[in-house]
Amino acid sequence: MEGYENNNIELEIKELRQTYNSGKTKDESWRRTQLKNLLTLLVEKENEIYSALVQDLGKHPTESYRDEIGPLIKSVNYALNGLKKWMSGKKVITGRFAASRVSFKRTFSTRATRIRLSLEAMIGAIAAGNVVVLKPSELAPASSSALVKLIHSYLDTKAVKVIEGGPTVCEQLLQHKWDKILFTGGSAVARIVMTAAAKNLTPVALELGGKCPAVVDSLSSSWAQKTAVKRILSAKFGTCAGQACIAIDYILVEKKFSATLVELLKAGMLSMFGETAKGSDNIARIINKKHFSRLKNLLNEPLVQNCIVHGGSLDEDNLFIEPTLILDPPIKAGIMTEEIFGPLLPIITLEKIEDSVEFINSLPRALALYAFTNNEGLKKKISSGTSSGCIIFNDAIIQYAADSIPFGGVGESGFGRYHGKFSFDMFSHEKAIVRRGFLLDFWFRYPPWNDNKLLLFRHVYRFDYLGILLVILGLKRS
Repeated sequence: MEGYENNNIELEIKELRQTYNSGKTKDESWRRTQLKNLLTLLVEKENEIYSALVQDLGKHPTESYRDEIGPLIKSVNYALNGLKKWMSGKKVITGRFAASRVSFKRTFSTRATRIRLSLEAMIGAIAAGNVVVLKPSELAPASSSALVKLIHSYLDTKAVKVIEGGPTVCEQLLQHKWDKILFTGGSAVARIVMTAAAKNLTPVALELGGKCPAVVDSLSSSWAQKTAVKRILSAKFGTCAGQACIAIDYILVEKKFSATLVELLKAGMLSMFGETAKGSDNIARIINKKHFSRLKNLLNEPLVQNCIVHGGSLDEDNLFIEPTLILDPPIKAGIMTEEIFGPLLPIITLEKIEDSVEFINSLPRALALYAFTNNEGLKKKISSGTSSGCIIFNDAIIQYAADSIPFGGVGESGFGRYHGKFSFDMFSHEKAIVRRGFLLDFWFRYPPWNDNKLLLFRHVYRFDYLGILLVILGLKRS
């Protein structure tokens, strides 16, 4: 829908502005109704969502429920349960804070995935009383069309709009003034978004991803090893075939444990995806031919090809790439300098696992860092010695399902944080309200100045109440 006329966008935004100015989105009842309608959508249209994700990515319905529908249902219920408390003010000694709306919220994505990415932030924006424009990724056309149809059928179309299109539509939308923009995608487009937003001083939240490492220590227990491997494989190949911003991008492991790890990964892949992964519906397909070619080029670098220890087969007609393990590819190869965003898993060996901290710090900060270890000293070193959006020990990707912790990046992996109450906060303005009466006034606030008033200020800002009393009584002078 690249030809979406600019004057149509103007009309859509005008209607949103009128809706916001009417004050209807302020009411708790409106917010609650929209959230309940979204919940109904997720339940009643589950099969349509499955169908869209199969068309775009070949995702198995179970994976789609685990990663998309189920977490969204949980997030909506979490918002409904907390809404009244979130909307109430907080009293402090000198006044109170009240959450007010930021009005025009704009969220759009260039990521290949997913329906949840589009709706998760929208839950917080609606809960915070905003009007919303959602621009889904044109790279997932079936999901984009489904969002238009379903949201416009279940939610208030005068307050929540989905606008489809490609780069031209994005450019048209960015020409308008918004009160908040959330963008998910790559750093190149993020810079364009920020440049456009700067013209109107619009605050921006960015979720960009990056190269998320997994540090794998030499786990002594066979149970711990097998459990870690299952979690690694699921977080890499079992989550949209690695096409997720928090998917594991590469592994760091000690040389002495690398052969064991590779064999464990091979066995785990056989168990999850079968002898012929191509024939399995347990792994998603690549979103389109452009991204297939990008991944193919990363894999086909001669020095990278020589490092393949498992997988590597390609089927462009079916947009399938076999889950692939690559042992010690060149550090300067594209596969180690770019975010992979696909089913290719480099394994980098180190002399000591503690060297992982230095390696991680040599690359831009990631959206997530995973470490599989029972070594408390290593955990402490990773926690204090690295910077990333989050750190997860002995698991991966589960942070995205947690409503009680913030989700967001740092540096090149983005900024801003959302999920649960943090989404509400991101799309709200915490407004300070201070109330005073006229009975009590402090005369020394005002000119003309003298040394006595200066002495009073010295005691006031130190909360030295005895000193204040002595100065007022004339028992202490400068």
